[in-house]
Amino acid sequence: MSKVVAHIDGASQLEYDRSKPLPERQREYLDRMDADMDRGIVLGGIQVPHPDLQQKAQFIAQALAEAIRDDNEPVAAATLSWLANRLPDLKQVKILDMGDGRMGYELIFDREFAPESKVQFVKPEDFRKQ
Repeated sequence: MSKVVAHIDGASQLEYDRSKPLPERQREYLDRMDADMDRGIVLGGIQVPHPDLQQKAQFIAQALAEAIRDDNEPVAAATLSWLANRLPDLKQVKILDMGDGRMGYELIFDREFAPESKVQFVKPEDFRKQ
């Protein structure tokens, strides 16, 4: 599967399909994002003057989580696009609501996204009525 899915509580929020070619203008935008990050980022309150790919991915994933929380579709699309193009084995970005408006994330590389299904439990007394 060539999709990367960002989801909250098992519900897909945004998907990126790697099988569709990225237009030149968007590739250039991702390159500018890299160049901006190469000048330094703040990650977990700590200044990182020369971030590596993993640190950039953490920074971008946090920005994605916050963009989804804020319904900022352009930033969410750009950040998911960056993650999908820079991390070819990434399959999911699980967005976590940490409470108090704080958002977190988990990058998942080992399994495709599958929507969570709700399990309806039947009380024993209801089962006997059937």
